[in-house]
Amino acid sequence: MTSMKDRQEGFERKFALDEEQKFRAVARRNKALGLWAAEKLGKTGTDADAYAKEVVNSDFEEAGDHDVFRKIRKDFDAAGVDQSDHQIRRTMDELMAAAAEQVKNAD
Repeated sequence: MTSMKDRQEGFERKFALDEEQKFRAVARRNKALGLWAAEKLGKTGTDADAYAKEVVNSDFEEAGDHDVFRKIRKDFDAAGVDQSDHQIRRTMDELMAAAAEQVKNAD
């Protein structure tokens, strides 16, 4: 019985660690995505940093990446930035892979 309980606790710790790393990777990706989008929008310095924070905060509206994508799509459309949905999603995927690797290597 003890080994089953130990095993269960081990799985729970692993799950908690995986979820924490995923959260950190998504936050890191969103910041990088915000900085990428800020550059496309012509923002620099503190304006770019503030925009990146807006992108990070937009992720708390709903589960998944749809809220972040919608914010960037809306802002690009309003500013006349020529980026397709595919280009935005591809950048999101590329930055997520990089962020996940950075978080993994930081531990």
